Amino acid sequence: RSDGNVEKAFAAADQILERTYESPFLPHNCLEPMNFYANVTEDKIHLVGPTQTPEGTARHIAGLLERDFEEVHLEMTRQGGGFGRRLYGDFAVEAAEISNLAKKPVQVVFSRDDDMADGIYRPAIKYRIKAGIKDGKVTAYHLKEASINSNMYGLIPNFFPAGAIENYQVDVAKYDSNITTGAWRAPYTNFLAYAEQSFFDELAEMMEADRIQLRLDLLEKVKGTTDDRIQYSPERMQEVIKAAVEKSGWGNQPDDVYQGFVNYYCHNSHVAEVADVVIENGEAVVKKVTCVVDCGIVINPLGAKNQAEGGVIDGIGHAMYGDFGFENGKPTATNFDRYRLIRMLEAPVVDVHFVQNEYSPTGLGEPTLPPAGGAIANAFKAATGNRIYKQPFNQFPELLKVAEKEILG
Repeated sequence: RSDGNVEKAFAAADQILERTYESPFLPHNCLEPMNFYANVTEDKIHLVGPTQTPEGTARHIAGLLERDFEEVHLEMTRQGGGFGRRLYGDFAVEAAEISNLAKKPVQVVFSRDDDMADGIYRPAIKYRIKAGIKDGKVTAYHLKEASINSNMYGLIPNFFPAGAIENYQVDVAKYDSNITTGAWRAPYTNFLAYAEQSFFDELAEMMEADRIQLRLDLLEKVKGTTDDRIQYSPERMQEVIKAAVEKSGWGNQPDDVYQGFVNYYCHNSHVAEVADVVIENGEAVVKKVTCVVDCGIVINPLGAKNQAEGGVIDGIGHAMYGDFGFENGKPTATNFDRYRLIRMLEAPVVDVHFVQNEYSPTGLGEPTLPPAGGAIANAFKAATGNRIYKQPFNQFPELLKVAEKEILG
């Protein structure tokens, strides 16, 4: 997407902020590893297992074995986590192929090492964001993604702050790789939210503007827009922002509590999150996250709360610890002795609130994850004075302590 002329606006700007944000590949690490049962006989194909795409998996196996789709009977089981990994039925295909050759029932169960070494990973990504300020206003915004196998799709450039800044541009540079990448919880936005919302926090700081008011003012510009490309509702976004400010006690916490704010739209829902951080033994520690969600009518409050809490914890855990590398094309961490996850004692309190309205229900499994990384990063900045531009944050322990030198993107 390209609105106006960003280069001309940058040339005329009084101030320019430019930062680069970076994240690694990530595996899914479902608690239940990939598995499937198959029994291929002359008259039918019986499949049992956890999958996010039952019909697609059944049709693929029918085609592969040159059988009629009506001969396939697939039973879904409850899933020990999906997060996008079970969209891909390679493990079910493997079971069916072996059963077809062996002429016997087969259950394929990946070991944890198999699961992590033969995965479909979140792509490694870099975002470069540049903004121009003229006469105290944001006049230009340029986001560029550089991603393995690309991570951007057509609607994302129409998320906030699209429509709020006159000169606005989003570009993508795709780098091909033999490393298999695909959907990972909150596809496309799971890292982008951290980058953009950390950037907006720093932008407000440079402008000497109130972090909340800057966002509200930008959203005000989008009200009444005739641009039908815009995906988010400025009114609903403003509402979650104001609710998060109220529910979190933003700006009214004790002196030893440092807060970070984020608002974000993705998967058709509007979310605002506030992270509370304290200093313990010289290091910044996340104690609480207040999460306000507008996902339309909430049908099952308990289930909705669980989804929101899980997204926040997942987002914090991977922002803090998720690191997955390759050496000569092979993963270097294929079990939990080499891959760090958030632990129960490290999980903060998550205080979830839903906006009450009559809009149709929208996404909930994904939208609370992307803002979490930005919320804690902005809180860490408030607590320590340091900004972090690369995930996972635990790679930079010196920046989680007070009065250390800031790392530049």
